[in-house]
Amino acid sequence: MRTILIIDDEIKLRTLLSRILSMENFQVVQAEDCKSAMRILGQTPEIDVVLCDVKMPDGNGVALTKDIKQKYPFIEVILLTAYGNIADGVQAMKNGAFDYIIKGDDNNKIIPLLNQAFENVERKRNANTAKKGQNTDYSNLVIGTSEALKKNLSLAEKVAKTSTSVLLTGETGTGKEIFARFIHQMSSRVIKSFVAINCSAFSKDLLEGELFGHRAGAFTGAVKEQKGLIEEADKGTLFLDEIGEMPIELQPKILRVLETGEFLKIGETRPTKVDIRVISATNRNLQDEIARGNFREDLYFRLSVFNIKLPSLKERKDDIPLFINYFMSKFSGKENLSVSKSALDALINYFWPGNIRELKNVIERSSILMDSEELQLEDMPYEIQQYNLNLSMKETEAAPLSMASVEKLHIQKVLRHVSGNKTEAARLLGIGIATLYRKIEEYKLKP
Repeated sequence: MRTILIIDDEIKLRTLLSRILSMENFQVVQAEDCKSAMRILGQTPEIDVVLCDVKMPDGNGVALTKDIKQKYPFIEVILLTAYGNIADGVQAMKNGAFDYIIKGDDNNKIIPLLNQAFENVERKRNANTAKKGQNTDYSNLVIGTSEALKKNLSLAEKVAKTSTSVLLTGETGTGKEIFARFIHQMSSRVIKSFVAINCSAFSKDLLEGELFGHRAGAFTGAVKEQKGLIEEADKGTLFLDEIGEMPIELQPKILRVLETGEFLKIGETRPTKVDIRVISATNRNLQDEIARGNFREDLYFRLSVFNIKLPSLKERKDDIPLFINYFMSKFSGKENLSVSKSALDALINYFWPGNIRELKNVIERSSILMDSEELQLEDMPYEIQQYNLNLSMKETEAAPLSMASVEKLHIQKVLRHVSGNKTEAARLLGIGIATLYRKIEEYKLKP
């Protein structure tokens, strides 16, 4: 239930407002002066919005707003006054009031304004929850002991101590956002926000609004000023994922932020100043994009002051067992699970076009199919089993093989090709179904 505190010394007005708001499904609490209001706020943590008169018997609503915001920053305060006063209105907004309205003249605005205030409270609480989650130790997600990874971690730790822009490059699925969070965590900006956005997920206009925000009245529906992600990242880190997908029209605006620390909100004429560290990432060759006219060369130079190229999983074969153990534990919820030699060899030998992200998905799927405490080759997706079989065949082509070994491999290959359909396998092999069952038993092939 959305709870409102009404503060007014006129009992008739309090009662009337309370009745109206209750009919709109608001929970209402009442206070007659500043002192009782602060006591009630301390005793009623579910209050999210305060509706307060300016003239009070023991104080002033404008000054009370400042006290409330200092002690309860998530609460929104709407001030009511019988007589509009520009100076009071300006001071009220400076003190953190959500809005300042005149009794009688603005009665029709109260309900929509309260709904906006509650939406704002919810947004701030969600942002705060997300920000708390950013204190997670991401260093434990940068998994591996390979030389390629050690080199990158050393670079990340060095650049983290500065405010230098960092460009992370590498194939899709190599863990660029995790690496960006690691740099943020190792920096002095860790106490502030890490704000991430995928530049390929929005159209030009939506991306501009998300990044820069807008002032009230900038366009139809812009009732209140809205912070953009650049402003949310002030004193912290802004992560621009898939920067190569950013529309060319927005690139000069990002360049200005990097060069001056200033930006213009949509509809605003005065710049907003910010202090942010920008980390960007791409799987594209930005120099090729520059040659095609899709990316600004001056922006590239500003973003790539410090470039870290993340290695593909093929270059980190030694780390694959560590990833397997981590993901198996994560998705199964069990410790001390094992991996059969055939399954481990298959996972290490596979070429992993989707890198860590693909390995993660494979282990998640395989963990669901596991019938024991040991991950088997048969639990793997078909393409990995097939790739492993083809690789085995190539490796043994030149070696002398018994007829039984060749027959076993061929039957195994056909069974996988038909997804275990024994009738179809027998037809392709040109043998009877009874013979196929006997061969499966003889060669101890898993049905």
